Amino acid sequence: MTKLTEKLLSTLRALDTPTVCNALEIVAPERRGYGYTVSPLVCTRPALPPMVGVARTARIRAAHPAGLKGKEARSLQDAYYSYVHDGPRPAIMVIQDLDDPQRGYGSWWGEVNSNVHKGLGCLGVITDGSVRDLPDIAPDFQMLADRVGPSHAYVHPVDFGGSVNVAGMHVTSGDLIHADQHGAVVIPWAVADKVADAAESIARRERVIIEAAQEPGFDMERLRRAWGVAAEIH
Repeated sequence: MTKLTEKLLSTLRALDTPTVCNALEIVAPERRGYGYTVSPLVCTRPALPPMVGVARTARIRAAHPAGLKGKEARSLQDAYYSYVHDGPRPAIMVIQDLDDPQRGYGSWWGEVNSNVHKGLGCLGVITDGSVRDLPDIAPDFQMLADRVGPSHAYVHPVDFGGSVNVAGMHVTSGDLIHADQHGAVVIPWAVADKVADAAESIARRERVIIEAAQEPGFDMERLRRAWGVAAEIH
């Protein structure tokens, strides 16, 4: 398995998420139709650079009080935060809200939890639940969520460390995640170190077409000629 070195992190952060998706069509063509978010998410800080990290997964509910009380509830909460802390870093939380059809009823994410998770090594969260406290979120902590809401209601973790599905993206704990204002994608570890080269090849082919399109007198003949030149770039 490819290791998440500082060099690989830096290389992947230099790409936006649509570019990563394009590159995966080359290095992992079987993933062209899955492995990324397909439902729209609200990005609370679109100006932040892409985040790249290792997934920590959990599932939450908020519409009704938790079944666990007292010592049992505290034990689950302690185990959850220990799980967040103990895995590889940097981490990205991927949280599935189980409250359908009231998903987003209460938010797990606000001023306190964003600061706690950042302190434990997380770059941000991807969730189909809600987020709140937008002006007071931890500095540089990114949030992609189904919606913004005002309350945390009865929010509580149900379980963690398993497989989740958020906005159509299936994620297993330990997956490599790339995310920005457009959404998120799982990068297969086996091809992670091939993504940047594939992206560069695609960019060189696209540049030929874009530059042709921006020239005076651009027409179908020039477009066909640009397509031909681009097809020869590998």
